[in-house]
Amino acid sequence: MATTSSPSHAQVELRKLGNSDLQLTPIGFGAWAIGGGNWQFGWGSQDDNDSIRAIQRALDLGINWIDTAAVYGLGRSEEVVAQALKQSGKRPYIFTKCSMRWDANREIHRSLKAASIREELENSLRRLRVDVIDLYQIHWPIPEEEIEEGWETLAKLKQEGKVRYIGVSNFNVEQMKRVQKIAPITSLQPPYSMINSAVQDEILPFCLDQNIGVINYSPMVSGLLTGKMTAERIQNMPADDWRRNNRNFVEPRLTRNLQLAELLREIGKPHGVEPGVVAVAWTLRNPAVTAAIVGARRPDQVDGIIPAMTFRLSDEEKARIDNYIQANP
Repeated sequence: MATTSSPSHAQVELRKLGNSDLQLTPIGFGAWAIGGGNWQFGWGSQDDNDSIRAIQRALDLGINWIDTAAVYGLGRSEEVVAQALKQSGKRPYIFTKCSMRWDANREIHRSLKAASIREELENSLRRLRVDVIDLYQIHWPIPEEEIEEGWETLAKLKQEGKVRYIGVSNFNVEQMKRVQKIAPITSLQPPYSMINSAVQDEILPFCLDQNIGVINYSPMVSGLLTGKMTAERIQNMPADDWRRNNRNFVEPRLTRNLQLAELLREIGKPHGVEPGVVAVAWTLRNPAVTAAIVGARRPDQVDGIIPAMTFRLSDEEKARIDNYIQANP
């Protein structure tokens, strides 16, 4: 795809994902939250029309890839992505994931068995209304004893032309080394943010060394660093929003995290960008990171985060953030 433009018409640098020929914009559209509520990792109720308009807005503003998963909303996210693409006529890269299945009672179980993955892929192709998936990823290395069987299956699907590239999500170095013996890894999808930075010690350097692309998720910590979150808002979240009980959204961490968001607001203000943009830029400074996944549920949220396509932190600004984090562990 050609280099695209943000609303300010600044040139956006496309980034090559690992050993693939995929050229990604620095941020992609994350489709977890648009799966809505009524499932184990739901985000509360969601209007599909808002989701569709959010995706279309992201594509209109130049984002060229969407990351979803079969399990998001138990198939709903993939179906909404398909509706949005049908209406927009645009064809971004589409990434999805396998390994998390569900039953008639909406209970989730996990499988990396060959037959299960093949069934998942056919279901995802049908829901997404595509003939091939650009990047197919193992969502979690669970069950661990099935990792090799799962990865071998993904490698065969690639050979068969059903998927273009294959990647992993939430794998550690030892698990990546195990599957590398079977087939090369195009990408890793880890959680990575200034609040959750554990992967930068060992996992990100390994990816950089092995030419494994990294698309990090939750750079804004599921909305916590957007500058829009408050203790009152969290308290009023619907019962089926998984964030209510997450350790970063409750004390004693919550106050520290909201203060960090205020620091990001201070840093972003002279540049005219929101705290979430600063949070994303912090992750993009790591040389191992190819691009960041950014979720949105409405078009105005896309507008707020789109400057992350081009905004970059100075050394001094990053040092201010790092000093705060070190002083407030």
